[in-house]
Amino acid sequence: MNDGDNYEKPEVPSIELRSLKVISALGRGAKGVVFLVQTEDGKLLALKSILRASIEKKKASGNSDGSEYRRICLERDVLSCFQHPLLPKLKGVVSTDKIVGYAIDYCPGGDLNSLRKKQSEKMFSDDTIRFYAAELVLALEYLHGLGIVYRDLKPENVMIQENGHIMLIDFDLSTKLSPKTPEIRQTKTAKLPQRSEQTALRSKKKNRFSPLNKCCNSGISPEDSIHSARLAPDIASLEFDPTEKSNSFVGTEEYLAPEIILGNGHDFSVDWWCLGVVLYEMLYGTTPFRGSNRKETFYRILSKAPDLVGEATSLRDLIRKLLEKDPKQRISVDEVKGHDFFKSVDWDLIVQLPRPPFIPVPSDENVNIIEGNEEIDVELFVQGVFKVEEEEDDAHCKKCCQSNNGDENRNKETWVEGINYPTQVDKFLVF
Repeated sequence: MNDGDNYEKPEVPSIELRSLKVISALGRGAKGVVFLVQTEDGKLLALKSILRASIEKKKASGNSDGSEYRRICLERDVLSCFQHPLLPKLKGVVSTDKIVGYAIDYCPGGDLNSLRKKQSEKMFSDDTIRFYAAELVLALEYLHGLGIVYRDLKPENVMIQENGHIMLIDFDLSTKLSPKTPEIRQTKTAKLPQRSEQTALRSKKKNRFSPLNKCCNSGISPEDSIHSARLAPDIASLEFDPTEKSNSFVGTEEYLAPEIILGNGHDFSVDWWCLGVVLYEMLYGTTPFRGSNRKETFYRILSKAPDLVGEATSLRDLIRKLLEKDPKQRISVDEVKGHDFFKSVDWDLIVQLPRPPFIPVPSDENVNIIEGNEEIDVELFVQGVFKVEEEEDDAHCKKCCQSNNGDENRNKETWVEGINYPTQVDKFLVF
């Protein structure tokens, strides 16, 4: 599926909400609530449900640039194309007058953050880190090969499957860029396509994804959030890098790469920064740049080196190279896989390892099912969650408008000294 232009998305079955037994609410994000559900044939699934009115309200009001709408479409589309043991497969789409949603396989082992906190020291051993890190590398490598920048790698989004292997979930902050092709990056004499060829390529990229059944009535158009990297006029003397960049200001606060905060455009390298933060957290039990508030956290991300206390090890060296603030100098996939920390890893067999560090016991599923005796109305539940949030958002917006009437308040949204952020940015997500 590396050739996105020739890709035909498989049909995804529709699922009737009334045919599902809703067992419990598993959690929520910025856009939806995730439920544990059981199909009529006894299969356990995780159902992400999004309030349709919240999308349509923002779109109709003109307060949104349509990014929420595009992200929901994009998440559904990328889920439908995955063919990888460490990534979810889209099992079906749910659509009613009140919600839209999609179902993926349920992971009974919980997330990597919960698993870490169960450890005696609330940290993992180097060997355990090596296993989970290797699987994350493979998952990111696959995504980047499809042109997908994940942008929200954190332990809460790394689930443990029934077999003990990971599953990367939650793609609503992902974006689609043109994949880097090794053949082009290895030559310094590649010719720049003529203007007509570039136009044709852009046209193809706009039609890469088909519409979202019963929710989206148009294809994905990533052009609003992506711009092509500038190319030097003397292309024969430079390495040709066709990689697009995104300017969206999205992510989770403590995991943001410096280039996202600076707003200079970012690409696939942000995921390797996030991997460095996750590895640091697995080793030390905390993230490397956490401050007392957002401004301090951003300042530390931009200016402070990670505090890699302890003896020099290959793991600490890998973390240091992943947390390189200049994305052009940051270690990339081939260098990551060839690093000394992974010298004992067989990359072709890691996903087939029969005994991962932690395998959920069958009783984990039974507990969830037993606790789910009370009937849950998915539509009412989601409406209740996001009604409160919308009221809070409206009150916050009103307060912000009042406070910004005077010039003395003009710089209150400057999170890092010397950096001015636009008033209209993609919703900044902190879970």
